Amino acid sequence: MRQLWRYLHSAMGIIFRHPITGTSVIPVMPDGTIVLIRRRDNGLWSLPGGIVNWGENISTSVQRELEEETGLVVKQVGRLVGIYSSPDRDPRFHSICVAVEAHVSGNFQIHDTLEVLDVQAFDPGAIPLDTLSHDHQQQLQDYFAGLTAIA
Repeated sequence: MRQLWRYLHSAMGIIFRHPITGTSVIPVMPDGTIVLIRRRDNGLWSLPGGIVNWGENISTSVQRELEEETGLVVKQVGRLVGIYSSPDRDPRFHSICVAVEAHVSGNFQIHDTLEVLDVQAFDPGAIPLDTLSHDHQQQLQDYFAGLTAIA
């Protein structure tokens, strides 16, 4: 019985103690503004994004999350901005985030009202970098610096 518990404990560790994969989208409108969402859980501005669903690739996740949270459509995925994996980057759980630039268009319409309070486009110099949720300040600073980060 003790051996069975050890195997079960190990299996649970493999299933429940691995990071979750997610995406952050840096949505660039045709006029060069960058779209942020205001999160319902903490009231802070944030990049759109979320968890990659089972059976979904990163590009599909980026398109789905952007549409759910902002109503916008991805016209072209731009460059990889970085992969962010610090265990404390998300206060809810350990996640690995793939951040990408996306050229987008459309009109704002929040479909996921359980997660998003507001959506707004900011001139790059007007983004409230010091008060962003998660590690999105670092992601945007890396983006503006032209970096491709692994952090």
